[in-house]
Amino acid sequence: MVSFQNKHPLQVLRLKYDAAQTTSENVRHWAMADNLSADGSLTPEIRRTLRNRARYEVANNAYAKGLVLTLAATCIGTGPRLQLLSDDDAFNTIVETEFIAWAEAVRLCERLQTLRMAKITDGEAFAAILRNPRLKHPVEIDIRAIEADRITSPYPAMTNAVDGIEYDPFGNPVLYYVSSEHPGDLSAWYGTFESIASEYMIHWYRLDRPGQSRGLPEITPALPLFAQLRRYTLAVLAAAETAADFAAVLYTDAPANGEAQPLEPLDIVALEKRMATTLPDGWKLGQIRAEQPNTSYSEFKREILGEIGRCMQIPVNILLGDSSKHNYASGRLDHQTFFKSIKGEQTSCEQVVLFPLLDAWYREALRIGLFREPHNAFPLSRKATSGSGFLQRSSRSICGEAARFFWDGMEHVDPMKEAKAAATRVETRTSNLAIECAKLGLDWEDVLNQAAKERQRMIALGLDPDHTIILEKDEDEEDFEIDEADAPAEPDPPRRKRKRSGDTGGR
Repeated sequence: MVSFQNKHPLQVLRLKYDAAQTTSENVRHWAMADNLSADGSLTPEIRRTLRNRARYEVANNAYAKGLVLTLAATCIGTGPRLQLLSDDDAFNTIVETEFIAWAEAVRLCERLQTLRMAKITDGEAFAAILRNPRLKHPVEIDIRAIEADRITSPYPAMTNAVDGIEYDPFGNPVLYYVSSEHPGDLSAWYGTFESIASEYMIHWYRLDRPGQSRGLPEITPALPLFAQLRRYTLAVLAAAETAADFAAVLYTDAPANGEAQPLEPLDIVALEKRMATTLPDGWKLGQIRAEQPNTSYSEFKREILGEIGRCMQIPVNILLGDSSKHNYASGRLDHQTFFKSIKGEQTSCEQVVLFPLLDAWYREALRIGLFREPHNAFPLSRKATSGSGFLQRSSRSICGEAARFFWDGMEHVDPMKEAKAAATRVETRTSNLAIECAKLGLDWEDVLNQAAKERQRMIALGLDPDHTIILEKDEDEEDFEIDEADAPAEPDPPRRKRKRSGDTGGR
């Protein structure tokens, strides 16, 4: 029997992280860190306080108001446009036309912008899908925004409910409890509630943590920064006003008890315009220099606004509406990252707001006979029938593969370059007309139909439809752009002239 003797006893290694250490220097910084759950940290009182402060800041701060309006206008724009993807072109045209007319009747674009602004300021946007008999459209489906304060539980001890939202055992929302009056109304509050099924309630918010049931204002991290910006601006203004309040001061270089005519300290002398006067013996006339705002004033504000915009994924030049300190490349790069975040927000709006609304509108349009659904016009859905393994086409939903929405295109700072790049992608088969039109917020079928109409009209008028105008680049035009900030100190060397078409190359 062989016995082994461990000459090196086992040692327990305790790996340490600097961020996990609590010292006398960082104890105050991490004092408010907790291990609460998502809903435990977002209690109704905390969300109410944050909502009130966010609304106050947006209502009184020009930068906060501009941030909210810019995000809402860029995300929603002129509103989404429906494109149906069934195999029946005539049916697609009817549904798209009727949906556009209904969207104009309910002012859908304005409602969506309101929901987007509420999502930023309140942290969540609620809207009820209901029937409006006075709507000027055969489909009487309407959408009505509801403030987050009205979504609350009738009584606190509700099982499977989180502040006005009741869930099933699988975590799906079932009912929303809506107060008949706003808690902040000055009139009498009766405390009556109405329950709305989740099928007819839109709840749009950003899910920051797993298990989060209610939304948090998106500008929450920027609220202290807005307060600092306001305090700094007021302090600079007060210093400038203080310096401007003193027209002149009298001072002397003589020491204390020196040879100077005695004067009453802090005495005030009224001055008249264009008046010549004499000063007491030993005294001089001087003015307080107005040193506010100093040279770092604008830089400090720009840094604060850049930090504010970062939590909303909005660059500082868009937040300020000023790109004077950006060159072409940096300004375009900042816009690209901003537009990517807008695309994600538009996708979220489609999934949470537009598709449920389109489902309700489509079911009501079929019920009243506004149009008939064609047979086998839609692709097969992924929902299997009960008791069989075959796929079944859903006759009550046109979402998913059956429909999509187009948004306004993002304008390019150099349309000519972007048009040439799009043409190159289509010619090299790395893209197609549908993709390029979607970037511009257009439907490729509408573009082709309009092109066909214009061609027929040109033939009828005796015009050549195949005639194209080719814009040649001017000989003196540069092949590339140079930003003023990147321009060389010395002039460029002379460049060889390009030959024009038809030149022989000789003299």
